[in-house]
Amino acid sequence: MPAKTDMTTELSLLAVLALLWGASYTFIKVRVETIPPVTFIAARTLIAGAILLAIIRWRGLAMPRDAATWRRFAFQACLNSVVPFTLIAAAERSIDAGLATILNATSPIFTFLLTALITRHEPVTLRKLVGVGAGIAGICLIVGTEALGGLGHQLWAQLAVVAATVSYAGAAIFGRNFRGLDPMLPAAGSMICGAAILIPLSLVFDRPWTLSPSTASILALIGLSVFSTALAFSIFFRLIHTLGSVGTTSQAYLRVPIGVGIGALFLGESLGPTAWLGMGFVVVGVAAMTIPARQTKLAQ
Repeated sequence: MPAKTDMTTELSLLAVLALLWGASYTFIKVRVETIPPVTFIAARTLIAGAILLAIIRWRGLAMPRDAATWRRFAFQACLNSVVPFTLIAAAERSIDAGLATILNATSPIFTFLLTALITRHEPVTLRKLVGVGAGIAGICLIVGTEALGGLGHQLWAQLAVVAATVSYAGAAIFGRNFRGLDPMLPAAGSMICGAAILIPLSLVFDRPWTLSPSTASILALIGLSVFSTALAFSIFFRLIHTLGSVGTTSQAYLRVPIGVGIGALFLGESLGPTAWLGMGFVVVGVAAMTIPARQTKLAQ
């Protein structure tokens, strides 16, 4: 746990992380217009990994050389980039960036459930249980109306974002295994492994040399790679060690109004009344689970 004098810095970084990841959904929405999901995510991880490697060399650090650490990097890459990035990018071909933000904001709920059921490294409290119930109710309000309406295409897109959220939750917990490493090392290692997995898939399925991406898509890719990936994941791995896994994912409830607001401002998106109600439940649920942690003991 960070010293009291450092807590303001850690919470400021948490807010920055919420801004970076809240903006990412709009970047992705702009990108999916002309670049297929797998190719986009391959480029995103490759660019972010290269930036992080350059910074690591500039700082005089060295990447680990043992196979065990790189196997952990590869597993973290699957949980934190390969699977969720691809699912969200594919889903945003059908759903708005704001809706994807709301659904993905439930990551603290799934982090808590995985923690309570498997790792048990953070305490279970009544308030957190109430928060889980409110968050799940919010998901049902958002997704349930689509299911009842028989809009299968959007339903599967929404479920893909929920699946990505579960993957992020697993990443937040597994990221604790990199304690003792400079935060940039697992961030770079996971990006490099992600690119190594996705580039061959891109070459086989998307044939990127045949694509003609728009200028807006290219700029969105660069912005997402530099700010919402390279910078964001460096902050993420630091906060995992200082605020704990549930504490770090608490940026999700800050991310909701940021992501929805950016989507409305730049993409002209709007939410229906049920989605607004669901968002309210999600924000209340995540806040109920994480505010007590920040007030008392954030890291285990």
